[in-house]
Amino acid sequence: MSKGKRLILVIIGLGLMAGLLIISTGGYTVRKSWPQTEGNKRVGELLDEVSIYRDSWGVPYIYASNIHDLFFAQGYVQAQDRFWQMEFQRRLATGRLSEVLGEATLDSDKFIRTVGLNRAAERDWESVDEETRQVLEAYSEGVNAYINDHSNSLGLEFQLLSLIGNDFTPETWTPVDTIAWSKMMAWDLGGNMGHELLRARIYSQLGEKGLADFMPLYPDQHPLIIPNTLSEASFTPILAEKVQGYNFGDGEGVGSNNWVISGDRTDTGSPLLANDVHLNIQAPSIWYEVGLYCETLSEDCPYHVAGASLPGAPGIVIGRNRAIAWGVTNMGPDVQDLYIERINPQNRNQYEYKGGWLDMELVREEVYIADQEDPLRMIIRLTQHGPIINDIVGGTEDEWTYGWQPLSLDWVGFEAGTLIKSVLLLNRAQNWETFQEALSYWDLPGQNFVYADVEGNIGYQAAGKIPIRTQGNGSMPVYGWTGEYEWMGYIPFDEMPSALNPSDGYIVTANNAIIDSSYPYFITIDWDPGYRADRIVTMIEEDPVISMADMQLMQADTNSSWVALVLPYLTELESNDPILKEGLQLLDNWDGLMVRDSSGAALMQAMRGHIVSLTFEDELGTSLMNYAPNTSTNVFDRELPNANSPWFDNIHTPEIETRDVILLQALQAAIDELSASLGEEMSNWRWGDLHTATFVNQSLGLSGIGLVESIFNRGPFAANGSNDTVNSTAFYIRGSYEVLSIPAYRQIIDLNQLDQSVSIYAPGQSGHPYHPHYDDLIDPWLNDEYHAMLWELEDIENNYQDKLVLHP
Repeated sequence: MSKGKRLILVIIGLGLMAGLLIISTGGYTVRKSWPQTEGNKRVGELLDEVSIYRDSWGVPYIYASNIHDLFFAQGYVQAQDRFWQMEFQRRLATGRLSEVLGEATLDSDKFIRTVGLNRAAERDWESVDEETRQVLEAYSEGVNAYINDHSNSLGLEFQLLSLIGNDFTPETWTPVDTIAWSKMMAWDLGGNMGHELLRARIYSQLGEKGLADFMPLYPDQHPLIIPNTLSEASFTPILAEKVQGYNFGDGEGVGSNNWVISGDRTDTGSPLLANDVHLNIQAPSIWYEVGLYCETLSEDCPYHVAGASLPGAPGIVIGRNRAIAWGVTNMGPDVQDLYIERINPQNRNQYEYKGGWLDMELVREEVYIADQEDPLRMIIRLTQHGPIINDIVGGTEDEWTYGWQPLSLDWVGFEAGTLIKSVLLLNRAQNWETFQEALSYWDLPGQNFVYADVEGNIGYQAAGKIPIRTQGNGSMPVYGWTGEYEWMGYIPFDEMPSALNPSDGYIVTANNAIIDSSYPYFITIDWDPGYRADRIVTMIEEDPVISMADMQLMQADTNSSWVALVLPYLTELESNDPILKEGLQLLDNWDGLMVRDSSGAALMQAMRGHIVSLTFEDELGTSLMNYAPNTSTNVFDRELPNANSPWFDNIHTPEIETRDVILLQALQAAIDELSASLGEEMSNWRWGDLHTATFVNQSLGLSGIGLVESIFNRGPFAANGSNDTVNSTAFYIRGSYEVLSIPAYRQIIDLNQLDQSVSIYAPGQSGHPYHPHYDDLIDPWLNDEYHAMLWELEDIENNYQDKLVLHP
């Protein structure tokens, strides 16, 4: 049968199945994979009884008498609610999606196998300490108990795949699966390879001065938390962008906010800690809320911790215990370097290093593809710097040729890591000292941690392994054969940026610069420009006494520091054109808030893409501009006060364009665009008609089959916010206005009364479509509402909706 006929049958089959599922949403077909949340259940491998309470949002609170059963139960409940997500994630992280999804995911698998996240996870497991090993094994046992007991009711995704002949039985969950997904998250959040390639492209096109002008350093006025040209052919085979469709932490607007306020500035006299983590929008959420409680706290069972976990991994990543609370944002350190390798023309499996030839390590990988008998056979070539990443061709060795410069990649994550150990120590830390001890094992991704404790202390700690280079700063690919750009260890943990009880009485991080030029080590030059941090600091400074309600308003804030920077230049413009006059008047009357019912917000954000295109596309060209819209915005912001900056002049016209000319051209282009899409009446334009949030399932929600997507996806919903508001709902400024990343998890912790803490995330706790908890958190999330984070057993017993007791 031809591939075309097979594809037609698959589409017809999936469509018919989707129709049957929609018709039977209230019946057995849909409900049979829903978790048991009440009554009693006998489960092997347990040592004692475990009680699992669920609140009205489906969040589980697990009570166990020992560590083994506690993490066993965490694995069990996560599998109950999210097993397909976990299955998809482990296959993504180990390069095995094509086994079940076919050729559509082959590029992703090839890239992951080349980078070797699967091999890195194995190295972690081989070196893990005994306590972490026991926790990972207990967690895996819980996942497998669910798999073994529900082999015929694992989820709708399995049923749909079975319909098209891909009826597979999930493999046993292993600790390596957990570690691989942790590596995948670290890759998403901790990679700067894209910045290196962008700089190389810009250098190739604009030269050294153009690069220096286009990728400037961090703006001096924004808050602190405390040499080679490559051929274009060298970039072409790199398939990293093929993975981005499945990435969860890498993309437009990915970042986070956190801040902590000293009791000297709060209405209770105790600290308040806020965190909202910005990741790609998806269904189900990347996060999974859970409480992990030892029935009797002791040295043998020291956990009383709750917050956000990652499906597929034990412990709590963001949350609080009885003594401390913490939140995270992405630090974005430079932990990846690209090396241009020189190959021996007489032996393509050797590369030059310091005047001699070294043999590459050859790793053979086989990628199996659904509906194909023979696997794709790959040969991965490893240098001492790492894998050659633009050698992704497959086939036999004879097909491997160099029509480009080979690029090898070094990354902190290739070394054996201790992330899971760090999480477990963090979950039971009781003070600043044990908090720091826990983070000394946090190797990646590099994170900004804010801290508060019940004794009234607040603090900040940078965590993650950051390489020290013998030369250079890792900002562009460097020569690999000279030995001049090697890593010589990592920044010692006790010399990482840190602060305890600063005199200002607060700490703010929003992916902005941590340190100034006086810091003795290099971290990165790719900081966020600092607009969100600037706005958060302003709100704190304007409010002498901050309450829980104030913290919620701050997380929902839609003031844009970028708008505040640009709008004054727009309102000073003049035009005799009546349409442009109307547009300028609309902006002049606008309050500057990025809210969904605002016409001014719609016009301003439509202008944004046109502004950067009109300013920079003549110099960069369309292809390069598509890679650099955010960087272009940063350059525009810097050049804005200079009305005659050369960047504003279009090199393809005889006239000399100035800033004001570009702004009026952008206004005209935006009005034309919105008139075509939203109608000619400007007062009827609404930001929320453009800026919509759709929670897309990362597998079948991207199938292209409407009926199937309607089962798994939710939206579109009109959304507040923009790229640089505290309420960050980012979009691609040279494309559509659809939301790409969101505050995927918000929490606010009250250290005076821990049971008054609140959180929210979307779309819901469950990964089962049509389950009541699949999408019930969308409305409160859209409207900046929260739910209570239940804490003490008495409170949980008074408010739970379901209770399941697991028996050995």
